[in-house]
Amino acid sequence: MNELKQKMDALAEQFNTPAFIENDPVQFPRAYEKQQDIEIAAFLASTIAWGNRKQILTGCRKMFHDIMKNRPFEFVISGRFNDIDPAMNIHRTFFGRDLVYMCRGLQFVYLQCNTLAIAFSESDSNVWDGFSRLRELFAQANGGEYSRHISNPTPNRHKGGSACKRLNLMLRWLCRQDGIVDMGIWHNLKPSELMIPLDTHVARIGREIAGIG
Repeated sequence: MNELKQKMDALAEQFNTPAFIENDPVQFPRAYEKQQDIEIAAFLASTIAWGNRKQILTGCRKMFHDIMKNRPFEFVISGRFNDIDPAMNIHRTFFGRDLVYMCRGLQFVYLQCNTLAIAFSESDSNVWDGFSRLRELFAQANGGEYSRHISNPTPNRHKGGSACKRLNLMLRWLCRQDGIVDMGIWHNLKPSELMIPLDTHVARIGREIAGIG
């Protein structure tokens, strides 16, 4: 156990550094100071965080720099997202119409409350309940339509439900308060409540670290 802890501590020291930020999508929410801007950037950057990292960064620049002019909250709350070309490709299967959907959901949430954390604010909730509430809020804002880009953790997370990797990534950025990479602006969820989604890649790396198989 001590050997495994030493390996994990060494990996944390290797990757949990300021140098990590410049080539990771976490750089985009970290570019803002206002809470709502940070939340929106964290949500949208994590939403397209799959595939080639260079392409992810290009997609984020298109969203935040080219489309939103580095003012995410103002862009969302003003409704200017309605002018986005629905056919515009932003990242792989994420198009302008998908960004409009997300912005409409964000606007709906912010008109009710001043933070996206409202989805995770119930005292007896956990991250999975929060994901479900977030998904329902966005569907409510979009005429009952669900987006494939907001994963569904239900009805059975162990069979047929999603591990919600990208939403869990968003929570890590917003909840962990290490003062280095993650921003830690949400305090209603403790870092100890966060999850590590398990897929074949994570399982393989875990076995390699542990020296199993």
